[in-house]
Amino acid sequence: MKDSEQETRIRRLTFAGLIVTLGIVYGDIGTSPLYTLKAIVLWGYDNYNELLIYGGLSAIFWTLTLQTTLKYIIITLRADNKGEGGIFALYALIRKRPLFVVIITMLGGSALLADGVLTPSITVTASVEGMKLINPGFPVIPVVLIIFGLLFFIQQFGTNYIGRWFGPAIVIWFLMLGVLGLSQLIKYPMILKAVNPVYAFRFLTEYPGGFILLGAVFLCTTGAEALYSDLGHCGRKNIRISWIFVKTALLLNYFGQGAWLLMNETSSSDINPFYSVMPRWFLLPGIIISTGAAIVASQAIISGSYSLLGEAVSLNFWPKIRVLHPTMVRNQVYLPFVNWFLWIACSFAVVFFGNSSNMEAAYGLAITITMLTTTLLLVYYFNQKGVNHRLIFLFLLVYLTIELSFLIANLNKFSNGGWFTITLAASFFIIMYGWYFGRKIKNRYITFANLDEYIELFKDLSRDESVPKTATNLVYIIRANNPDQVESKVIFSIFRKQPKRANTYWFLHVNTVNDPRIFEYKVTHIIPGILIRVDFNIGFKVEPRIDLYFREVLEDLVKSNEISLDSSYDSLKKHDLKGDFKFVLIDRVMPIDNPLSTLENITLTIHNLVRRISLPDVRALQLDSTNTIEEQVPIIIDQPFDKRIKRVQ
Repeated sequence: MKDSEQETRIRRLTFAGLIVTLGIVYGDIGTSPLYTLKAIVLWGYDNYNELLIYGGLSAIFWTLTLQTTLKYIIITLRADNKGEGGIFALYALIRKRPLFVVIITMLGGSALLADGVLTPSITVTASVEGMKLINPGFPVIPVVLIIFGLLFFIQQFGTNYIGRWFGPAIVIWFLMLGVLGLSQLIKYPMILKAVNPVYAFRFLTEYPGGFILLGAVFLCTTGAEALYSDLGHCGRKNIRISWIFVKTALLLNYFGQGAWLLMNETSSSDINPFYSVMPRWFLLPGIIISTGAAIVASQAIISGSYSLLGEAVSLNFWPKIRVLHPTMVRNQVYLPFVNWFLWIACSFAVVFFGNSSNMEAAYGLAITITMLTTTLLLVYYFNQKGVNHRLIFLFLLVYLTIELSFLIANLNKFSNGGWFTITLAASFFIIMYGWYFGRKIKNRYITFANLDEYIELFKDLSRDESVPKTATNLVYIIRANNPDQVESKVIFSIFRKQPKRANTYWFLHVNTVNDPRIFEYKVTHIIPGILIRVDFNIGFKVEPRIDLYFREVLEDLVKSNEISLDSSYDSLKKHDLKGDFKFVLIDRVMPIDNPLSTLENITLTIHNLVRRISLPDVRALQLDSTNTIEEQVPIIIDQPFDKRIKRVQ
């Protein structure tokens, strides 16, 4: 079965699609019962009473209902870009993009990347910590580090085979959640009173520090953004239908934990009600299943980070990085830089914080920022779509109130670990800002030449045997959207810097379009046989493997008899050897004495630093480095001079 057919089958509403969706989408939010109520009890232990449990459960219920179900499942999933979701897909949907839309998108993407470090750290650590109930001296941190080492090591080989087991593993996990919770609910059904929103209101207004405890409550919905990000992998219907099962299992477990807490005296603030509801004989199997679910959740975050960075590169928010395809499965990619960075960052977080309770303070802050940015982008998108302004205002009012409340509560734990998340997100934001706006500054000084003025010059140079031939086919990557123009730097390279004679000049233009999966090209014969332009129109979800696509274009043109690839050298042509190709990549360098503002110079400095981690164009486009010329040309900025230097005798 072809990859596209398999992907379409998965995105259809089928039983198999639902199982795959459970494995891909719900690992993060599905493992939140491991630590959410534990965090609420830990932070509120000084004033431990029934209101803490009833109010905390009520807040969890309404957070999952308003934030996850209403905002994401019902509303946000409708804002799909040809079936794709996530903050960058939403950005691509927006037609007019003022500065604040770009900044908001950068903030959301940076925070989501930071969340990718904390999610594996807290979920795997919290699951392995259950072993301390069996053996108090169990080495949690070393075991977690070993799991991370194996998990990140196998990424380079692809996860296609083991990925088949993710869905069934998560099904077992949610069934376990539901059964364990139900076993306690039967004993104490009065806990269901917590569904009444009055308890949540009293929790926020009457319980000491109840508002600050929203930071712990928020942990129950930290995986909600993944529902939107993974829309393209699973499809809207599969996510919506499977959420019914997921939410039921989550609520059963949360309320079961609450019932156990009310039926049992808690002698320690460090108690984890998730493991306490398990029968003693089931503790070891339960810990093993929990650890398996945590690994599945971590894998989903790792794969999501690959996709997120891939989209960021396509939309010019992130420098080019190496992309590998470990398997033949479409869209399964491996980004070495991202993989090893996440491994180091996750391992550092585990060692630095020491246990999951300390990580709870850092966790959630970044994803709150992402949810806020998604809300703002949705409002702007809905406004462009012409949605009723009253509905937009109501949506904005409700979710700004909810998410700003969560943000304020999470900021309260800034000094207890929140600084770690903010530092990570800020680092990612600086990279995005420097790369995106540094390119904007350089592009401001791009000048274009009209090709009509150079038609005869191209013809004459291609036939001028007094000029040494650079290559039979000379290929330039250009940015000019207008087919009648080309950047002045290309003209400078061909005719002025060092004349480059070729039989055929090729201009390749790569246009990244908002449709995520469009994949097509157009050929324009500007001077038949001498100057040919190829426009690649590819979606932001398609990897720009231009060298491969160009070879396919050449095959098509040969089949249609539009070109001949025979060598231009008689001795080689006689032996049926094909003509040679040489690529020319041009880097524009900003002069030191530029008249830019201080902020612009700082932005360019960041841009130049970020370029050090960027993949060179010759590798990003997968060109043959032995057949590629890399040139530098200055960026010409007209500067007024007060006076001209004088000549003296």
